[in-house]
Formats: sequence, C-alpha cells, structure tokens
Amino acid sequence: MHEDRNKPTLDVLMSRLRMKQLQLLIALDDHASLHKASSAMAMTQSAASKALAELEAMLGEPLFERMKTGLVPNPFGHCVIRYARLLASELDALCQEVADIRAGTGGRLAVGAIMGSILDRVAPVLNDLRKRHPGLSIEIVEDTSSRMLVLLDEGRLDLVIGRSAVSDSPGKYRYHPLADEPVAVVVGADHPPFAPGEVTFAELAQHRWVSYPNNMPMQAFLEREMDLAGMPMPDSAISTASTFVTVALLRGDVDLVALLPEAVAQMFSAHGMLRVVPVAFKSQSQTFGIVTRKAGMPSPLASEFIERLKAQVARGIPMRGP
Repeated sequence: MHEDRNKPTLDVLMSRLRMKQLQLLIALDDHASLHKASSAMAMTQSAASKALAELEAMLGEPLFERMKTGLVPNPFGHCVIRYARLLASELDALCQEVADIRAGTGGRLAVGAIMGSILDRVAPVLNDLRKRHPGLSIEIVEDTSSRMLVLLDEGRLDLVIGRSAVSDSPGKYRYHPLADEPVAVVVGADHPPFAPGEVTFAELAQHRWVSYPNNMPMQAFLEREMDLAGMPMPDSAISTASTFVTVALLRGDVDLVALLPEAVAQMFSAHGMLRVVPVAFKSQSQTFGIVTRKAGMPSPLASEFIERLKAQVARGIPMRGP
C-alpha cells in the first residue's frame, strides 16, 4: 500500500510537534480568541500565531475559521483539539502517578457510571479496591453515557460503566457487556394508591411524566412501552438526566410518575421516599458494560477495577431486584 502523501507521518509529528502547540490549541478552544489564548499561555500574539501556523502546515489543513464570535474550530480542529486534550490529560496522569509512586500513596482512579450501575456494580468493587489501596483517590462521575464518553475521550475518566452504542463512533471504544439495567415505574410516597393488580401504561399515560433527554436509553424505553400500549407519548414539560432531581420532583408532586433503574427505585422505596408501581413491561431493558478507549491502555488501577468488576459478574452476583 502507498502511504497517503497528505497524511502526516508519526516521524514528522514526533520530531516537529511541540506540547506548547497542543496547549495553544486547547487555549484557543477555551477562549475563541488568539489574543486571549496567547495571554493565557504567557506568549506574545505573534508567537501564538506563528505556532498555530506551523501546526497547520505540519498537518496540512487549517484548524480554525474566523467568525464573528471569534476563532471557531473546523472539523479538523475539533479532531486535533480532542487528541490534544487527551495527550495533556495523559501527561498530567503520568506526572500524578510518578508523584504517587514517589510519595507511596495509592494513586487516582476516575470512573464514570450510569445511575443504574452504581449501587450493585460500581460501589462494591470500589469499596473493595479502597481496602486494598488505602491511599487511593477515587472520583465517580454519574451522568449519561454520551456525556461521559466525551470525558473519556478527553482523558478525564479512566473508564465508563455505561453504553458505547450512544456514540457516533462506537468503534473507537472497547466494550465489555456486564448486565441488563432493569427499570421500574415510580411515584412519590404520597401518591394516591392505584387499584389492586398490575397497572397498565394506558393508565399511566394520563399522568404527567418526568422524562429523560432523547439520547438516554430510558427515554427510548418509555417510548417503546407507550407505543406497544398503543398510547402516544405523554406531554412532559420536565426533562432531566439527574436521579436526585427526579426523586425530588416525585416527592414534591403526587401527580408525577417516572422511570428509574430498578436498583435505585428499590433503594428509595425502602426508605419510604418513593413507591414502585407494579407494571408489566413488554420490551427488554438495555445492556450496559465497561467502556474504555481503544487508543491507549488503562492504568494498572483501572485494569484492576475492570478485572474485579468482571469477576463480580462471573460469580453470578445479581443486580438488586424487588
């Protein structure tokens, strides 16, 4: 195969690319102004302009467009900035890991997790890991898979317990399935009781729902169930990806109903904050798993966390049920 002449080679990048240029790209993305970015970098504007021009010449493409709002990355710019942030994050992690080894501390682990995975999957493994590494510093981010994949791309998370399929480019991730995420219909503890027996989605369609953003699997699950029940999606003026906001809204308004991961719903139900509505679902909940970047290797701590999580599933430890 003939090498694409327009493609920058690794030798060229290794010999000519400077970290200062990548830092400048990040600053330009943050400030959208060459003047502000150069000030943040403690460079003259002419030096910053020269560094950007050298980088664009090296890559063979312009990276920014001049707009009324300032410098805006084009598709090439977005691509290079994403890798610049990843490299900066990896270098920061390198410095931190060297410092941790020197100080004899336990290192750092940053895990992103969808809310349905935290109680039964993530928390037990992290608690076990902390016992084995007393000095370990742990950051847990609970959010939607799509938002956490951005943080993973930028190197701000070591791994995500969620779904890679929500990405526009799922092929750039390693994905190891773990379990299904059962869901439950919930109302506030003070909601008037339903008639005995199972409640149908046709009945629930008359309620006001707390919905989720369109890119969240639970919103797609609700849409499928309503469709299978022959009901239109209920009008909802409230949409949130936050478990806390959902629970707070349900407790404050007896007319509201929502979907929550079953483990989360059971926990709040056990504390008398919510009630689980007995509903028979017609569709299957979606699987979640371990997501890591194909580019690069997980840190030793991240690898240990992943292996313990896989071992937990292999031992047949179930997700919490009713």
